[in-house]
Amino acid sequence: MTTTNSPDQPPTLLVSLTGDDRPGVTSALFDAVAPTGTLVLDLEQVVVRGQLTLAALLQPVGHVSDVREAVGRVAEDLDLTVTVVDGRGDNRHRRTGRAAVVVLGAPLRAQAVAAVSRSVATHGANIDRIRRLSRYPVTTLELDVSGANLDSLRRELSLVAAEQSVDIAVSPAGLARRGRRLVVMDVDSTLIQDEVIELLARHAGREAEVAAVTEQAMAGALDFAQSLHARVATLEGLDAAVLEEVRAAVRLTPGARTLVRTLKRLGFTVALVSGGFIEIVQPIADDLGIDHARANRLEVVDGRLTGRVVGDVVDRAGKASALREFAELAGLPLARTVAIGDGANDLDMLATAGLGIAFNAKPVVREQADTAVNVPYLDAVLHLLGITREEIEEADDADGTPTPAPAVEHG
Repeated sequence: MTTTNSPDQPPTLLVSLTGDDRPGVTSALFDAVAPTGTLVLDLEQVVVRGQLTLAALLQPVGHVSDVREAVGRVAEDLDLTVTVVDGRGDNRHRRTGRAAVVVLGAPLRAQAVAAVSRSVATHGANIDRIRRLSRYPVTTLELDVSGANLDSLRRELSLVAAEQSVDIAVSPAGLARRGRRLVVMDVDSTLIQDEVIELLARHAGREAEVAAVTEQAMAGALDFAQSLHARVATLEGLDAAVLEEVRAAVRLTPGARTLVRTLKRLGFTVALVSGGFIEIVQPIADDLGIDHARANRLEVVDGRLTGRVVGDVVDRAGKASALREFAELAGLPLARTVAIGDGANDLDMLATAGLGIAFNAKPVVREQADTAVNVPYLDAVLHLLGITREEIEEADDADGTPTPAPAVEHG
């Protein structure tokens, strides 16, 4: 980083005011220094539980002492603590290697914050700003970091995440953090709480058998396509009317509606890619207003399932291919895509996306994804994208949409 602080730069004052927040503090400060013709070079303000911290970088035009006296009077009148530090120029850092580090915990303990900040410092990077994105049902902090090597910092913080039982995402900052994106989600055990094949197998009386095969497939112990054919074969002879019963039984993951609703408000493209069945996935997509859905199709003859699927299997490679196709349709580069999944058959999709998120995933998936979310709230993904809880709720209030957001007490 380079700093502008040479003797030929004009004198400046860094003014810091702290104390009880109240309306009018900022206006009082600048009303006081305005008669001196002072220039404002930088300004930041934050309030945490009623305590104000206001920092202003000022360039006096006249006598520096006049500005100091004006600031002192404001602090005395408002019973605030003030510090004034002399310098030259704007002490502006040319910030390179910028990254957004999001830390999510339920709860978020001091030792975890210490470990994250220590790791950033050891990496040789600097934390320039910190803001809270959410307090409930999880606590989320976003650290604006400079001087970072994105890949190596991501690797280092993934170790911290595992040690401290928190979720950490490292993403490029700046323009890369803004703008439209494509978000592609797995369905079973991600968008919904259930495994649809198991719900169908329950009607055939073979749920335990199918669940065992599903577990092996999601852990990567079995080839997905082979396991799919084996599981679907157990459904042979089922009345196709069962599909409607299963659709009614499916339970969305907590936060799923909030996630999709917020992404759509932002103008994002949202897609579902599932190794499950389009007969279940498409109605869910239609209900939530999701743009694209890709899944396997069950063969039905004379109103009964044959125990086979129709067409190409949507497997691990098929999911990644679908993500690329949807990105092309949306006119977005892969760098502006997000993939969310939980099983081994999601790994190619997670690796292909600009940001791959393992959601309550199997160990093999958590180890290979860019980041992980290990709380049961799907809308926590929004915080990884830099969206605050307050922004979500304000948008819901404006639309008259109730936001289910029960506070969670932690012991």
